[in-house]
Amino acid sequence: MKVLNNVKAVSEALEVAMEKWDDVVVYGEDAGYEGGVFRATEGLQAKFGERRCFDAPISEAVFAGVALGMAINKMKPVVELQFEGLGWPSLQNILGHMGRMRNRTRGKYPTPVVIRMPMGGGIRALELHSEAMEAMYAHTPGIKVVCPSTPYDTKGLILAAIESPDPVIVFEPTKLYRAFKQEVPEGFYTVEIGKAFKIQEGNDLTVVTYGAQTVDCQKAIDEFEANNPDVTIELIDLRSIQPWDRDMIFESVKKTGRLLVVHEAIRSFSVSSEIIASVNEECFEYLKAPSMRCTGYDIVIPFDSGEAYHQPHPKKILVKMEEILNYKF
Repeated sequence: MKVLNNVKAVSEALEVAMEKWDDVVVYGEDAGYEGGVFRATEGLQAKFGERRCFDAPISEAVFAGVALGMAINKMKPVVELQFEGLGWPSLQNILGHMGRMRNRTRGKYPTPVVIRMPMGGGIRALELHSEAMEAMYAHTPGIKVVCPSTPYDTKGLILAAIESPDPVIVFEPTKLYRAFKQEVPEGFYTVEIGKAFKIQEGNDLTVVTYGAQTVDCQKAIDEFEANNPDVTIELIDLRSIQPWDRDMIFESVKKTGRLLVVHEAIRSFSVSSEIIASVNEECFEYLKAPSMRCTGYDIVIPFDSGEAYHQPHPKKILVKMEEILNYKF
């Protein structure tokens, strides 16, 4: 076992993949010599050479298109977008081509591309550096979307993404890159895309979240349960946003009768919208209260001084949990 934080788990996953598959190529802005803005690719160029780990030009549209061409020609490109909000120019190639290529060619050309993006707030960054746009990618057929919150899941999901024959977007919460460490197995292993992780069991409320909000939700739950010893809350880390683990969520809601979904992305047309709509369709007769959500607001992500007001935090989450658990028809 190794003890790693999230950013080192990224490095470990990429190193293992490059050793396992000769056709894995890693690149992005500053991803070569400098090792990336967060140092997630540090040391890879020195170990594997400039042909397999290199810097891309400051043109997200170009290096997303290059990744598509590489994948069609039997390579496994792993691309780093420096920040999620800088990826707008790449959307034509990701959503318009990568996600459609398998269908367009009737299975002849799968596109095993992995695109890594630091995402979310909490580091007091500038505009376009704290975005959370996972719903946009998850809405597009042919694209898989994952968002790990722990070092174990980070390594396992990245390796599963590289192994996948389809394009996978890996959102890496910047707030958690160096937040904590965890024991991580050495060598190759994968975490199945599409499977959530139940952090703790509970009987009275299901809380579903992912990314940086797993930590905030755990803090809120710990405080609530300490003050209400007769109440237990089930916490589920979604891990995979598309596909998502409908079975685990439905099973949990049928047990608890209550649902709260938490994420920092804006509220409207979001991941929480899809989960709540699906729960209403499949579990309506089990509900003891309306399903609710604690999310960011429908605004452009504020600069650093306003960031904390926009993001869910333990106190906000705690208020929502109290509202659901105290609801009376």
